[in-house]
Amino acid sequence: MAELSAELVLVNGRLSPIQERNLVRRLGVNVLDRTTLILDIFAQRARSHEGKLQVELAQLKHLSTRLVRGWTHLERQRGGIGMRGPGETQLETDRRLLANRIRALTARLDKVEQRRAEGRRARERGETPLIALVGYTNAGKSTLFNRLTESAVMARDQLFATLDPTVRRIESLAGSPVLLSDTVGFIRDLPHELVAAFRATLEETLGASLVVHVIDAADPDRARHQAVVEEVLDDIGAADLPLLRVYNKADLTDHAPGLERDEGGEIRAVWVSAATGEGMDALKRALSERVGEGRIHRWIDLGPDHARLRSRLFALGVVQQERIDEEGICHLEVELDRRDARLLTRLGGADGKLVEEVLLN
Repeated sequence: MAELSAELVLVNGRLSPIQERNLVRRLGVNVLDRTTLILDIFAQRARSHEGKLQVELAQLKHLSTRLVRGWTHLERQRGGIGMRGPGETQLETDRRLLANRIRALTARLDKVEQRRAEGRRARERGETPLIALVGYTNAGKSTLFNRLTESAVMARDQLFATLDPTVRRIESLAGSPVLLSDTVGFIRDLPHELVAAFRATLEETLGASLVVHVIDAADPDRARHQAVVEEVLDDIGAADLPLLRVYNKADLTDHAPGLERDEGGEIRAVWVSAATGEGMDALKRALSERVGEGRIHRWIDLGPDHARLRSRLFALGVVQQERIDEEGICHLEVELDRRDARLLTRLGGADGKLVEEVLLN
């Protein structure tokens, strides 16, 4: 510290309040642990009303534990039986003020979450597919988001540049309209206060038709960071959602941009460079193929009791050709999105059951 003329010490770990106080006394400068530093960065990056509420709630929960543990020496200042000294009075006042503020913030965030849930239900009623971008912080999610949606969301080469979830429509994909969501970046050993505060934001991913895991291909620790993201997805209950891995920053590696398929022809991964635009056409093909788990192309046999289903198929414009045999059975060749097939199940009765058995299974 003397050689560097350091005025601040950062500890890459979580310090207890007593440890932090002892280090400050011994070193004579301010000391920040990993949790406090990440909370401070989040506080600087938050822009939206919801983001600021979430960060403040996380900071207050962190402060409340340090307040109780750090000031326990004041509890000895008792006067006598039934008496309280000034130190204990101040501690109790601070505890009460913090608790009141935490309750107020929690109530306001609950209202925000109710509005968010209403938006999710509206999207589900409209059956508009949602693609969620997730990934380790600074993997290039926002740059990729801007490329796909032709937007101008802030994208910088820094940690946690994006805290507030953003949803935009992708206009350049073939087929039905698709929404793309950009979320907060993940990080190793994310403070549990932040995980709790941002849980509602992270759970936006649960409504996605496809989760796109953006990975920094040039990061030497990419395997470990990839595991961190998948652990968080598992924690919020999104581990079973359809997943597509996208290796970004391919221009900084020796790997050529493009699609990777397995032996069965299924897309395994996509290599792109969001900064240069290389591989974006391949990514769009992959998204078109994977959203809604692909398109359905097959023959379906309809009897006279399925006239309503036949009419709906023609109305959707998904019938490629039709043949009617001597018994009056209609043999239809159809090609449609799985999303449209799910809509047809709402016809109910024999029609809905036939769609479930023939088109969706």
